[in-house]
Amino acid sequence: MPPAKTVVLIDDDHDDHEIFSIALQQSAPSVKCFYFDSGKEALNKFLNDEKFIPDYIFLDLNMPGMSGMQFLETIKKQEPISKIPIIVYTTSIMPREKERVLQLGASDFFIKPTSHLELIEMLKKFFKE
Repeated sequence: MPPAKTVVLIDDDHDDHEIFSIALQQSAPSVKCFYFDSGKEALNKFLNDEKFIPDYIFLDLNMPGMSGMQFLETIKKQEPISKIPIIVYTTSIMPREKERVLQLGASDFFIKPTSHLELIEMLKKFFKE
C-alpha cells in the first residue's frame, strides 16, 4: 500500500481551512493536510524541516505580509521543495494573475468554488482513492 498523501493549505482565512478540511475528508479521507496562516509561516517550515515535503501545496494569493505570489516566487528557487506541485486556490479572478502564477511555476489555478460539492469534486481530481 502506498504511503498516504500529504498536502499543505496556505491561507490566512480560518473559515477556508475548515471548509477545505471538511471537503478533503469527504473526498480523500486518507490524505493528511497541514495548514498555515501565511506564506512566511509555511516557508519557515519548509526551510527548517528538510523532511517536510508534501505531495501538493494549495496556495491562496491574497494574504497579508508575504503574498501567495511572493511565496510562489521564493519556493520555486529552493531545492528540493521547488518540485512540489503548487495549486493556486484563490478568490482572484484576474486573468493576468492566473497567467503570472503559471509563468512562475504553479501547476494549476483554481478559483475557490462557491459550493461545497464543487470543492469536493475539485479535490477528487487530485486524490483518486
